[in-house]
Amino acid sequence: MHLQANDNLPESLFLNPVWHALHAKHRRFGNSTVDACRYPADVVPFAAVNAPSADAMRQLHALLAPGESTWLIGEQYPQVPQLTCEETLQCFQMVLPAELSAPNPTIDIVPLSSANAQEMVALTALAFPGFFRSRTCEMGSYYGVRSPSGELIAMGGERLQLDGYSEISAVCTHPSFRGQGFAASLIWHLVRNHRCDGLVSWLHVGCANHRAVKLYLGMGLQQVRGVTLHRILRKDSPR
Repeated sequence: MHLQANDNLPESLFLNPVWHALHAKHRRFGNSTVDACRYPADVVPFAAVNAPSADAMRQLHALLAPGESTWLIGEQYPQVPQLTCEETLQCFQMVLPAELSAPNPTIDIVPLSSANAQEMVALTALAFPGFFRSRTCEMGSYYGVRSPSGELIAMGGERLQLDGYSEISAVCTHPSFRGQGFAASLIWHLVRNHRCDGLVSWLHVGCANHRAVKLYLGMGLQQVRGVTLHRILRKDSPR
C-alpha cells in the first residue's frame, strides 16, 4: 500500500529495512545464513529474508529456537513446515521532511544507557509489550524524561539504522504523565541529533495507533507507505 511517493525512504531500502540494517550499520548484531538473518532475541524480535522464497524461510527456521517467534516486514511469505504466521500488524512508514526545523527543547531530557534497561523495558511494556528487550538500547541512542522523584516517565530512541537514515522508536509516556508534550520533545531532540549527523529521521507506527499517528502528522511527519509485519512462529517442539 503506497500512500505517496517520497525519495527520502526509497523502496530499495525500506521495503526490507531489517535486512539492510543487519547487513550494514547493525552487522554486529546479525545471526545470518545466505538468505535469512535475525537480531538476537534479547535485542529485538525482528528478522528478515533476502526474498520471500521457501528456501529462505527454511533458513529462517534454522535461526529460530523451537517455540520462538519473530517479526518479518513484507507483503506475504510462502508457507513451510514448522513455521506459521500467528498474526499481522499493519504499519505506516513515516519520514520528517528536511525543510522542517526542530524547535528548541523546553523540558529536561536525560541520556539513557544499558544501566537503565530494566526501567526502559518496564515503561515500554505499558505501550507495546514484547518489542523492547533488555538490549534494545544498544541499537542506538536513547533519551528519557524523569519525574521530580526520579521515575522514568517518558522515553524515545533509535532502532533500525540504515545508511543515511535513523529510525525513531520506543517513543512512549507513562499514562499518568501524558498530554505534557514529552513525546514530541523527545522526538525533536532525536531529530536535532540526526540533522547534526546528516541523517534522515523516520519511524514505523501501527496504523491502529491513532493517538501516535495524529501526533506525528501534527509534527509534520509524512506517511510514505504502509507495510505489513508478520509474526512468524517456529512451532516444532524441542527434542
